[in-house]
Amino acid sequence: CSMRCFGVCIPRARLRIDSRCATTSHTTKCAIEMHKFRSHVLPHRKDRLARYGGRQRVTMLTGDGIGPEMLAHVKNIFSFANVPVDFEEIPLSSNLASDDAIMDTAIMAIKRNGVAIKGNIETRFDDPQFKLRNVELRKRLDLYANVLHCISIPTIPTRHKGIDIVIVRENTEGEYSGLEHEARKGVVESLKIVTRNNIERIARFAFEYALSHGRKKVTAVHKANIQKLADGLFLYVCREVAESEYPQIKFESMIVDNASMQMVSRPQQFDVMLMPNLYGNIISSVGCGIVGGAGLVSGVNIGDKYAVFETVRRNRATL
Repeated sequence: CSMRCFGVCIPRARLRIDSRCATTSHTTKCAIEMHKFRSHVLPHRKDRLARYGGRQRVTMLTGDGIGPEMLAHVKNIFSFANVPVDFEEIPLSSNLASDDAIMDTAIMAIKRNGVAIKGNIETRFDDPQFKLRNVELRKRLDLYANVLHCISIPTIPTRHKGIDIVIVRENTEGEYSGLEHEARKGVVESLKIVTRNNIERIARFAFEYALSHGRKKVTAVHKANIQKLADGLFLYVCREVAESEYPQIKFESMIVDNASMQMVSRPQQFDVMLMPNLYGNIISSVGCGIVGGAGLVSGVNIGDKYAVFETVRRNRATL
């Protein structure tokens, strides 16, 4: 069920896949393996009631570059599979970054429908006044968890085999808050703010995810050896949550430098990886690379009320 936790279910599409597998000589293997490539269901989240004659409305943010083309294919697939979903399209893109009315319309649509799918929305590093719509979406909708599933695909040749890693990234604070300014000519201050409440929230999310999906280990990635207060708090709270609430899940920690090296040398050791915002962005890109590329992995931004599904990389040049 692709989006069951937010009221969107595609049983017909699933039946077609399973029935196709049943016609082969590898029925059992296919039945076991296919579930790995479906979007994750979070069982602790309540289903949204279907509306408009039993059909669910989903907000579609078309984005930039190949985004509109990709989402057009999504609509064709949903139509072919008779998925009971109607898309409400909003032309949000970086070209309209200065149009606050479009952004407000997109936010209102997501709040109304509960779930959205979006194409690539570009960011720019050469314009300090450029509005980061991806970050704004996460903040205004409180999409505090980014979940990325990096799994080896048998038909894609890669250096490493047997990879099955879930990356859970805190999505609302840290360096990505964009709290920076030029104090005086040639001097820039950039603030990294982290809070215990948000660390507890993302830690519990990661452990609940591991528990509900039969995962055995959670690895917290940090830089507490240097950022002793900020990342020190992250590590302390993650360990506290692990020991007091989830003793059945193995917990370990790893400095981000070493985690980056281990990801490209022995990625099979990881199960669920939990990390702050900036490290999550970097490790996610590494995870995409070791399973075949950014175009093979999609992500979801999840909050308590809303979810936004997207392609993992946001730079059109990488797709």
